[in-house]
Amino acid sequence: MPTDRWGLTLPLPGVPLADHKQFVQLAEAEGYTDLWTGETGGPDGFPPLALSAAWTERARLGTGIVGVFQRGPALLTQQATALTDASSGRFVLGIGASSDRMVAGWNRIPFERPLSKVEETLDFLRVGLAGERTETGFKLETAPAHPTPIVLAALRGKMLRLAVEKADGAFPNFLPLAGLPRVVEGIAGAPEGFELLCRFFCIPGEREQVEPLARFMFSSYVTVPVYANFFRWLGYGEEIGPMVEAWEAKDRPAAAAAAPWDLIEDTFLVGPPEAIRERLDAYVAGGITLPVITPITTPDNHAALIKALAP
Repeated sequence: MPTDRWGLTLPLPGVPLADHKQFVQLAEAEGYTDLWTGETGGPDGFPPLALSAAWTERARLGTGIVGVFQRGPALLTQQATALTDASSGRFVLGIGASSDRMVAGWNRIPFERPLSKVEETLDFLRVGLAGERTETGFKLETAPAHPTPIVLAALRGKMLRLAVEKADGAFPNFLPLAGLPRVVEGIAGAPEGFELLCRFFCIPGEREQVEPLARFMFSSYVTVPVYANFFRWLGYGEEIGPMVEAWEAKDRPAAAAAAPWDLIEDTFLVGPPEAIRERLDAYVAGGITLPVITPITTPDNHAALIKALAP
């Protein structure tokens, strides 16, 4: 089944934010409908979109995702309203629990009851973004002129169900193609127009070129407890067990070496651009309504890869 949406992740690796104008305008010209930010160890999710709102005319702008533990719900409401206003209604707010490593480890904030925290924040946002007064007494000075859709980062059953019940879309990440049917099953009964986004790490090159980087990235991500639990939920507990054990022993090289290559290939999109594109099409055929491409390449190759993977 074809999709009418095609996304690019911002910011691009190795490119200063001030130098992104040429890339976001290229993406829009090449037919990308969406620009979505990640939020890990680089810029937070909002500034790249604020810049892109001024640099683009049609592209939808989304946070994919920003964490609800690191921001109060009133602040999130203000940030979302500002981006919706700056983009004349082209903004989508993607929120999620983030991860225990980022919340508790990096920010020293207790990572407790993530499902409840996301739901409470979502309920607050629905009221606040409507220009109404929340139970805490917060109310925007000016009611928003445009609606702000909300998408939830969702990996497993309960969060996927919450997205179906209260949000406008679900945004899994690090999803093996073989695991896609279980995620699609998790959003069964979603209303018409509900979106299923997914970010795809696209690493062009032959195996001998990309394997060291792919192993490092996979072992770094999938050993994060929330992702390890996701892969166990998908049925890969045995495959990732030695890698997780090595990581917990702080043996990073051993963890990378133990990363199961078959699972890496089913999760990352590696190879020449035409092979990457075939894999993207397979995800779309399986139910992804918006693939969000993350080019993992050198700055001098970003433009060529954006063109090669364009819709």
